[in-house]
Amino acid sequence: MKKCLFVPVLFLVLFGSCKNDEKKQEETIEKESTVLEKIADANGYENWKNIERIKFTFNVDRDSSHFERTWQWHPKTNDVVFMTHEDTLRYNRTKMDSVIAKTDAGFINDKYWMLAPYQLVWDRNSFQYTHTDSVQAPMSKDIMQKLTIVYGNEGGYTPGDAYDFYFGDDYIIREWVFRRGNQEEPNMITSWEDYKNIDGLNIATMHKMGEGNFQLYFTGIEVE
Repeated sequence: MKKCLFVPVLFLVLFGSCKNDEKKQEETIEKESTVLEKIADANGYENWKNIERIKFTFNVDRDSSHFERTWQWHPKTNDVVFMTHEDTLRYNRTKMDSVIAKTDAGFINDKYWMLAPYQLVWDRNSFQYTHTDSVQAPMSKDIMQKLTIVYGNEGGYTPGDAYDFYFGDDYIIREWVFRRGNQEEPNMITSWEDYKNIDGLNIATMHKMGEGNFQLYFTGIEVE
């Protein structure tokens, strides 16, 4: 009698063990990060949840001209403060009119330049993307990975635009290309450099063009 019981009990143990192994394999597959998440994580995205306030000045130097504007953003409440030498404007991104929308378009642009690795996660439902393992980067000519994202034709301030991100095996962006309306020819190609770790956020503070006297950079970055 004991022998008769032993076989089905052993079968159940083995069957249960197989099910547990399958469950572990499924969990491993589910936890596999996408390339979007890998880029965001490489730039400290896990620390973003702790951020209450971020302040920065967006600067552009082109030949002998200089342009700058300063922003303060409270991401958890979406309160924004826009500051120039002449004026200060406060608004909340959940309560905007057509006048504020013009200012907010500038905020979205400047924030995107600074936090694009995080935007890949924030905007992932708004674009389609493709990932290539090995291509030649446009500026350095180094072999890198390439991520192309193309935004949908509706919503946002620049619908249909495309971006090509070039990065190494560390998933840190080194170059990018902007293509308005997903046109084939690039509108702008710049570097991503001078990374600084600010309270766990890895931020590229300088962007340069390969030709011409153009620099887009960030100063006065404060994080709380």
